[in-house]
Amino acid sequence: MKKIGLLSDTHGYWDEKFNSYFSPCDEIWHAGDIGSADVLNNLELIGPVRAVHGNIDGYPIRTQCPKHLRFRMEDLDVWITHIGGYPGKYAPEVRPEIFHNPPGLFICGHSHILKVQYDPRLRLLHINPGAAGKQGFHQLRTIIRFCIDGKDIRDLEVIEFAG
Repeated sequence: MKKIGLLSDTHGYWDEKFNSYFSPCDEIWHAGDIGSADVLNNLELIGPVRAVHGNIDGYPIRTQCPKHLRFRMEDLDVWITHIGGYPGKYAPEVRPEIFHNPPGLFICGHSHILKVQYDPRLRLLHINPGAAGKQGFHQLRTIIRFCIDGKDIRDLEVIEFAG
């Protein structure tokens, strides 16, 4: 079993509270719009990080973080990208692959809207952790923690921070 910390859309903002929330995690995943190498460096001080770049990320982050990450965690096929859409409205760029070869867990950011939604058509769980940074229209900053046990996703927690 692996405990995962998930965030997106930090836009260069670092909150010291991330340390305590992510320290029990086996891995930390960032779904893009990181905004600063300092954010990645701080996350890496807590534990192993997997991250994709987002549309606001510049050259240094784009050279370090791919646009898409697809991998296995335990027995679960995971796909992380920044702009991916959601069930019923997947982004055009991911549509061919997601319908041809759907993962078990599809993670994206970009919208700043927290969403955890099962797609019964593709039999996958979609997660958008919302925005952990301060830039944007969102009222609450959010991060997520969950466990992967074989193919099962369990113990999902949403952690909210004021503006």
